[in-house]
Amino acid sequence: MQLDHVTIVAPDCDAIMRFFVDIAGMQIGPRPPFGVGGYWLYLGARPAVHLIASGAGSGAAAERPNATRIDHLALRIDDSAEWRALLERLDCHAYAYQLAEVPLARERQLFVRLGAGVVVEFVTAQT
Repeated sequence: MQLDHVTIVAPDCDAIMRFFVDIAGMQIGPRPPFGVGGYWLYLGARPAVHLIASGAGSGAAAERPNATRIDHLALRIDDSAEWRALLERLDCHAYAYQLAEVPLARERQLFVRLGAGVVVEFVTAQT
């Protein structure tokens, strides 16, 4: 397992995007058509920071809807046996989770809410 990305929800995605591009040296790259505004910022070949415009329906509601916040952390699982084992552990320990698919990317997502404003995403290639 490895850290996949961090998602930041913000009222001004452009300003945050400019920081990561102009200061941190990231590149704007391809992003699936989620139907909400935002950017995927890449380090090398992988998107490391996902930016989403506030109020875009990105998961947990912020205490202040226009506040900039980190929405979730994502962990990538590349092994299908490890993915199945994760599902078994979640079910065994009675954790609620939500499955989703990334449009056009052939990836599956699994979201677990650990508490108010704390979401962990697991992502893997669809098999």
